Amino acid sequence: MTINGAAAAAPAELTRKQLVGWRNAIFAIFAMCGLSIATWLGRNPAIRDLLHASTGKMGWIVFGLAVGSVVGLTLSSHVLVHLGGRRTILLCLLLVAAGLTLAGFGASILGSAPVVVAGLATFGAGNGMCDVAMNVEGAANERALGRTIMPLFHAAFSGGTMVGAGLAALAEHFGVPVFVHVVTVAVAISLCAVVAVRFLAPHPDVPGATAGMSEAPVGWRGRLAIWKERRTLLIGLIVLGMAFTEGSANDWLALSMVDGHHVSNAAGAAIFGLFVTAMTAGRILGVRALDRFGRVLVLRATAAMAAVGLVMVIFVPSVLISTIGVVLWGLGASLGFPVGMSAAADDPAVAAARVSAVATIGYFAFLVGPPVIGLLGEHFGLLHALLLVLVLVAAAGITSPAAREPVTREPVVGPTA
Repeated sequence: MTINGAAAAAPAELTRKQLVGWRNAIFAIFAMCGLSIATWLGRNPAIRDLLHASTGKMGWIVFGLAVGSVVGLTLSSHVLVHLGGRRTILLCLLLVAAGLTLAGFGASILGSAPVVVAGLATFGAGNGMCDVAMNVEGAANERALGRTIMPLFHAAFSGGTMVGAGLAALAEHFGVPVFVHVVTVAVAISLCAVVAVRFLAPHPDVPGATAGMSEAPVGWRGRLAIWKERRTLLIGLIVLGMAFTEGSANDWLALSMVDGHHVSNAAGAAIFGLFVTAMTAGRILGVRALDRFGRVLVLRATAAMAAVGLVMVIFVPSVLISTIGVVLWGLGASLGFPVGMSAAADDPAVAAARVSAVATIGYFAFLVGPPVIGLLGEHFGLLHALLLVLVLVAAAGITSPAAREPVTREPVVGPTA
């Protein structure tokens, strides 16, 4: 396989079966992360009721998740270098399970917002580090297999959120306590993590460079220097806009449909499930679209689609039309993050550092989004607060040329899945 004119460094000793096992383990890791986040977000209306929290207070509670995520993202490249991909991912997923359990205990048993915030911060730290680690693994496996599969890894994440949202809707419908629900999911994630990491293969993306590519950054200062690169920052802006588009739905769609369109809590969770289903479909179909039309055109088209969907949700009073808008919103938000991660990982020698930087910029949306939309929702209503998302969608569309494929990228050959 060849990227940027240099041979990719797939471990020569791995058989095709091992490469595919590595790929499938990454699919499972992405899916577990999606399951975990949707488990929490799908029960947001019930959690709001348990804590007797206002919209503004819910924004600050979710803020704990965002802070933990940013801390995890900031530390991720350094942890990867010292622990390696396998141990980093196992640690992260166990933190996710522990944080989810603590947050569920705080909401359902104690009714304590501070305990919920502490749990969400732990959850966010594990999730943030895992986000970088699994994208680095995905990029390395993509090169080793010799085919474009990064959007499919993110589709697995969306598939996990789809399952999580569906389980949340069922739990809400049948009155399953939040704590029982989240502990069950946490145990499943922990068990799956222990099995999945055994299939991850060693690769050169974290510790060193590949011949003909950029020199790998050394030490904290070397890895942080990636922030000075213009392309890193521009890709980060793309991911920022599209992450805000996706994250605003994750944080507020269920509540927006309940409060703005007056649907039931169960219907709100189900509509959120429809959103993540649309994202899953967009990521599966996006592989072919990216190969045919390229990153820039696809990013512009999906940004426009998300904008149209948002307008329908915000301004059309019909629940049916708004639900169609949710589908367009989900399709439009589907490819921004995976395309940004692929662009950040174009050069494997600096993949860990650049993916960490780009993901940190993107996750800034999760840091500022919840409280800002919550505060705007207090004064103007949640639906009108979503107008802010339109501005960031436009910014992502405008800066999309920064994600253009490298000119020297050549056709690849190698093992196929």
